[in-house]
Amino acid sequence: MRVWLASASNRRKEMLLPLFHHLQCQALELVDESSNANTVPGQILEICQKKAAAVNNSQDFDVVIVSDTMLQDPDSDDLAMGKANDAIEAAAMLHRLSGRRHRVWSATGIFHQGEWEFHLNQSIVEFDILTDDILVEMVLNKSWVGKAGAYDLAGPMSNYARLVEGDEATVLGIAADAMELLVSLSHYEI
Repeated sequence: MRVWLASASNRRKEMLLPLFHHLQCQALELVDESSNANTVPGQILEICQKKAAAVNNSQDFDVVIVSDTMLQDPDSDDLAMGKANDAIEAAAMLHRLSGRRHRVWSATGIFHQGEWEFHLNQSIVEFDILTDDILVEMVLNKSWVGKAGAYDLAGPMSNYARLVEGDEATVLGIAADAMELLVSLSHYEI
């Protein structure tokens, strides 16, 4: 089975490599990741659908996967937290999440059997109170690069954060329902 993960995310790649032997990982060209939706779930789903629309040559693959992940701001349900652009922004995001719970949303589109199917799931993550030393460590180790909310739950932040509700796959970048479908599709792998 020929599978294309249309993402540059190493974490998504690590999640899918055990399932698919013929996994091609190649990010899409620039996709407009703006959204007119008023809610974080609406924003993330709209962006995921834009990524699916940007896929060319889907007929060359049995399965194509696009995905996007955002955090819901712990102070405002209508505001999203995406990726930090630099170390200062990463530190600010981590400081904002320190000692608090927040929702993580992932939307994943899967193209198979000639059609796109979209999945949207949320999980809740809780952070310990992060001391200044921990904040500096998390920023200097650069584990925040390319990660929504400036952290990687499966990386160094696992010492200071935990999944409270939902599925870890959603936090790591693939909607949990989509991951279940991908596991079932992997059984057809030859």
